Amino acid sequence: MQDVSKVATVKDQIWVVGGYGQVGQMICNQLGQAFPGKVWAVGPRLNRAEEFSRSTNGAVLPLQLDVREHIDPVMLAKVKLVVMCVDQMHTHFVEACAEAGTDYMDITAKYDFLAQVERLQEQMQAKKATAMLSVGLSPGVTNLLVREAVDGMDQTDEVNITVMLGLGEKHGKAAVEWTVDQMNTTYQVTQKGEHAEVASFDDGKWIDFGEELGRRKSYRFNFSDQHVVARTLQIPTVSTRLCLDSRWITRAMSLAKRLGIFRLLRISSIRNATVKAFGLIPGGEEMYAVKVDAKGWTKGKPIVMEQLIVGQREADVTAAVAAATAEKMYQEKLSPGVFHIEQALSIQDIQRVLHTPLQITTRIS
Repeated sequence: MQDVSKVATVKDQIWVVGGYGQVGQMICNQLGQAFPGKVWAVGPRLNRAEEFSRSTNGAVLPLQLDVREHIDPVMLAKVKLVVMCVDQMHTHFVEACAEAGTDYMDITAKYDFLAQVERLQEQMQAKKATAMLSVGLSPGVTNLLVREAVDGMDQTDEVNITVMLGLGEKHGKAAVEWTVDQMNTTYQVTQKGEHAEVASFDDGKWIDFGEELGRRKSYRFNFSDQHVVARTLQIPTVSTRLCLDSRWITRAMSLAKRLGIFRLLRISSIRNATVKAFGLIPGGEEMYAVKVDAKGWTKGKPIVMEQLIVGQREADVTAAVAAATAEKMYQEKLSPGVFHIEQALSIQDIQRVLHTPLQITTRIS
């Protein structure tokens, strides 16, 4: 393994924490092609980082580091940007990035953690560093689509975000664990400007996913985008719902919730078995779809804007959007501070950097 302190003389490194995981590898590969020798796959397991580095012919370098431990900001002196691909419990590492003046980007969907990072606004500004949150598909692309809708209206009253995931795609363990852990949660949303408590896999709503996918019944789910855009874009009512590409499995999960079966997920052995079972569900496709339905007013008349994206492999688009955002942060100096993606960038900004732009279908009525 190369010594980080000896190979760099300027602040030009990109550290991808979790860089040898499923999404992390894709981000590393894209950034490694754009900036060969500048990208490091970081994690506690050196053998996995080295094995992945060899597969890139050295375009990505290995680094053993456990961000759960105390990190001296001096270690980050040569690092221009950190791309975080693993969930964290506290902000110690982000604070080290702020102290070192290192830009930070996070693809987590954990709203509680994002709220902790928001509180580092003054530290980031003082060191002229930028923290970019809500990067990926949901949150990420969904936030940008909501901003696009809000920008197209004089007043936005309500936004409904819906995510469809394909059962044929094999997701990383961390992503499956997060999904299972959210299946039996209650959480706060913004409805008509007030806080309201709702529950995951409750309050089903029919959503039109276009001619190919048709209408699907979707259920509330605790994605972070709904919490964020209600504040950043000042929308009085926002929801995010989830459905699977299999109609009958979506219905079965809704039924399981109504029967109280999801309460058993509090038992660790059952929770762990459910995580394993997710990878064994037959059928489905390697696909995803996101739909944003926004209602509001323009020039005194009611307006409805629908935006739809259908694509292959959610993990791929998450990595592509993250890598595109990282490229932009590496090459351009953004304003210092903590931002969710829709506060700093537009969907057009990301489309211009993506190697394969997203195919967005928009309908206004």
